[in-house]
Amino acid sequence: MSWTEWFYFFITLQVIHGLGTWKLYVKAGKQAWEAFLPIYNAVILMKIISRPWYWVILIFLPIVNLIMIPAVWVETARAYGKDSKLDALICILTLGFYLYYLNYIADVSFVENRKLKPKTSAGEWITSILFAIVAATIVHTYFFQPFVIPSSSLEKSLLVGDFLIVSKLHYGARVPMTSVGAPMVHDTIPVAGVKSYLFDDDFEKRNTSWRNKLQLPYFRIPGFQKIKNNDYVVFGQPADTLRNMDIFTPDRNYYKPIDKKTNLVKRCVAIAGDTLEIKEGYVYINGKKNELPDRAQLQFSYNVKLKNPMASQADVNRILSILKRADIDDAFYRVSDDTYRISAASDKAIAAFKNHPEVISVEKNTQEEGTYGNTFPRDPNYSWNVDFFGPLYIPKAGTTTELNVQNLPVYDRLIQEYEGHNVFARGNKVVLDGKVVNSYTFEKDYYWMMGDNRHNSIDARAWGFVPFDHVIGKPVFIWMSIDGINDGIKNWRPRWDRVFTTVNGNGERVSYLIPFLVMIFGLSFFNRWRKKKKAKNSTK
Repeated sequence: MSWTEWFYFFITLQVIHGLGTWKLYVKAGKQAWEAFLPIYNAVILMKIISRPWYWVILIFLPIVNLIMIPAVWVETARAYGKDSKLDALICILTLGFYLYYLNYIADVSFVENRKLKPKTSAGEWITSILFAIVAATIVHTYFFQPFVIPSSSLEKSLLVGDFLIVSKLHYGARVPMTSVGAPMVHDTIPVAGVKSYLFDDDFEKRNTSWRNKLQLPYFRIPGFQKIKNNDYVVFGQPADTLRNMDIFTPDRNYYKPIDKKTNLVKRCVAIAGDTLEIKEGYVYINGKKNELPDRAQLQFSYNVKLKNPMASQADVNRILSILKRADIDDAFYRVSDDTYRISAASDKAIAAFKNHPEVISVEKNTQEEGTYGNTFPRDPNYSWNVDFFGPLYIPKAGTTTELNVQNLPVYDRLIQEYEGHNVFARGNKVVLDGKVVNSYTFEKDYYWMMGDNRHNSIDARAWGFVPFDHVIGKPVFIWMSIDGINDGIKNWRPRWDRVFTTVNGNGERVSYLIPFLVMIFGLSFFNRWRKKKKAKNSTK
């Protein structure tokens, strides 16, 4: 829905609330009109049910309000003596319309100074769990989100099995657009294997489905930092067509909301307004070779020729041992009778390996310039591949570019899917929203995301631009790192040198695990001392 449609929907809800509670407001010593005035009625209601003012904020936060609004219904009924389990159940099952019964039919009285503490231990547990979920959902949605590195596209820079803390604050937290969904669950509910949110997954019906009407317009809380070149960024994959994150089978007619696309982490090598070009796998920005931070390690695949071909398992083990000493632990396999392939290695590692007496030659597995590599924009007229790509302008909001049938394949998806216009070629002319045009002004900022493992990364070279509304946050901390994360729990090995280290920065990583544990124990002992002191003073 648009903001206007949501406004009318909001006003309708206020009228429904007022009609169902105005007599209850009066019985609590308030004025009838106070039940109808938007937002103010919620402030007054919190006073009636003896709940803190910040509940008003919580009932308007998407996803969080799915818990808070039913809680307010139940608390309102309790404020008028209806505090049994059956009353609570009826409140929830009738979507709050039980209050109409209390307002117009039941003979109820306002209970002043009622006890807020649940009557049973089960009630205390339920209350504690619900508000723990609320607190965790707020932190997860608007402040920090955990994320695990699932693939080797950033290998040697960020490792498979690194557990990251992603800050939503740096670039600004994105308010959930999918308003009906399970808290803290992204795409699929674990174990159950069902979709975690309410949305029409039929591409052809997505513009008419009533479920699509529950989508909130895109809105982002301002951040304190803009995306810079070479920042790590977590974002929703633009070309995501996966029905289930655990079943990687694309479906071109499947549509996912922006905030439910599969999360990825890559390096932003080019920002809005840059011109990008890739030569021999190296990125050039505005004509200058991109210099990565010192912790980053670019990796490429290499073809290797050996003096003695590997004829036995002992030969294989010997070569693998040589590779490991050179800090090359990725796949090594035969591609022809006398040639082998290292799937990923850094320049430093290759320098150590190629001087070994058993190695005849080592050559980077680079595609030829000018050959079509089925990369973005997947048009034969653009003979680009993963090693030679561009030059390509990264669109910036407010800038205008020439638009013709030659460059339309580059900007077609951007204009139609991300910016909501209809564009197509008619002969040698471009038609935009029914009018022939020769230029286009971009409405959003876009970014170019790539992996450091250049020959083993599905990134922007495959699916193109990433609009800013797909950006989730900035990885800032590695709180845990497990080697063998995909090999079963028996094979897990913690990488202690990476635990509690920063994602960004220069020089060797420094673990802050010990200072963190000291701080936790210190706060714990201080809290116990404070409670004992408070209890001692209260007995005097």
